[in-house]
Amino acid sequence: MTKSTRFTVKVALIVALGGFLMGFDASVISGVVGFIELEFALTKIQLGWSVASLTLTATLAMLAAGPLSDKYGRRPILRIAAALFAVSAVASAIAPNFMILVIARMLGGFGVGAALIIAPMYIAEVAPAEMRGRMVSFNQLNIVVGISVAFFSNYLILTLGQSDLAWAESLRLGEWNWRWMLGIEALPAVLYFFALLRVPESPRWLAMRGRDDEALAVFARFSNALTARADLETVHESLTADAEHRGASFRQLFKPAMKLVLTIGIMVAVLQQITGINSVFFYAPMIFEQSGIGTDAAFMQAILVGIVNLVFTIAAMALIDKLGRRPLLGFGLAGIAVCMLTLSYGFGAASYTLTQDSIDNLPEQIDQGEIASLLDVKFESDVAFRQAVSIAIGTTAYQQNESALVSAAIDANPGLILFGILGFVASFAISLGPVMWVLFSELFPNQLRGVAISFAGLINSAVSFGVQLIFPWELENLGNSTTFLIYGGFAVLGLVVLMRILPETKGRSLEDLERILVGDKS
Repeated sequence: MTKSTRFTVKVALIVALGGFLMGFDASVISGVVGFIELEFALTKIQLGWSVASLTLTATLAMLAAGPLSDKYGRRPILRIAAALFAVSAVASAIAPNFMILVIARMLGGFGVGAALIIAPMYIAEVAPAEMRGRMVSFNQLNIVVGISVAFFSNYLILTLGQSDLAWAESLRLGEWNWRWMLGIEALPAVLYFFALLRVPESPRWLAMRGRDDEALAVFARFSNALTARADLETVHESLTADAEHRGASFRQLFKPAMKLVLTIGIMVAVLQQITGINSVFFYAPMIFEQSGIGTDAAFMQAILVGIVNLVFTIAAMALIDKLGRRPLLGFGLAGIAVCMLTLSYGFGAASYTLTQDSIDNLPEQIDQGEIASLLDVKFESDVAFRQAVSIAIGTTAYQQNESALVSAAIDANPGLILFGILGFVASFAISLGPVMWVLFSELFPNQLRGVAISFAGLINSAVSFGVQLIFPWELENLGNSTTFLIYGGFAVLGLVVLMRILPETKGRSLEDLERILVGDKS
């Protein structure tokens, strides 16, 4: 490995720490929702809001992050994002009520949105074409690592809180488990803030600002003097060809020349979220509890989600510059469709019956007399079971003991459900996860890249917000089977349409792709 390659990898890994924080911040809430639902007496929509509020402000941040980075530079915006992550983590951990918790989560959302847009953009602007797919995928890899670490951290804190260890008791891990889950993120956030001091500004941004000497010096650190001059010339040619676009605005995204790339960008942005990935990442323990395995086992299986996500993201990084973007998307979308339909079947085939033995083993706080009216009554859906039990013992009692009640009554195939979830995560991780951000960094012309990625990221985040917000409501009112059937239907539709319009982008410079996909159309 040459000196310049080592430097490229080091810088990409540092910048991609923003992805780690995004993944951690987003998925750590999966271990928190069950506790705050009871502590703050939340409705299902409020519960969804506690999760989706972060994505709401992330959506706003995506709208502003690209233009701000075009004006002030990529690195300063990333450092602001790091500071927001740290402040949000501490504020969330000490939140005295639901409103303060939501405000703190929304503050972190600004950091999520900025990091999610700027980190892959920066990496694409410094990485050589032959390495760009793998380097940009570092960001997705770090998102995945962040998700995995959050699942493991949640399980570890939950386990330690139930132990008799003196130091765990002194830290009140049992009583403050969800607060520790949220607060621990402050440590990597502070590390990211200071690590960014070792990262240079994007050479393409420097060139766009007329700072050619600085741009040339930075280009040389990522390659060599000869290649650096050629890269700078290529950037200037692109900027000259796009001279009419100076002062890029959102209006310019809708010119005829941008029709193909914008259509692809919007489709991929929507598909990445509407197929249900953040329902799984943000509510993993809740979903596993619905299969009847219990709370502790649900947290443990959530760790499996993180591990599978990590393994297949690494596989995607190894394949993305060999097989290309298009084959990975086709394979992944097909897998997502199959696995979501499998989940729909697995939950749809489940039935729920409370026998005398299962009632005898329920927690003591459940009134045996009240629930006795449901003895040996068979329910064919989770919705019908939930409604009947809530009527019998009360909604609050059901919420407090939902895991135990479902485990006692369900007759399902938890192995099939686990296979469906893990298969879905694997299919996503090898396709839509990393490929979307690589495509975003490649499709759009230099002068419009910041604005275009912000726009596509805005749509992606807005869809994500909606999916997260209504997921608890969907489970309660539509049921598990119908919810996953909807996700599978969107995957099938996306597979058919996207494979008809998506070109291959691997191995070409950003300027070559601009000439091919946008050209001189007006």
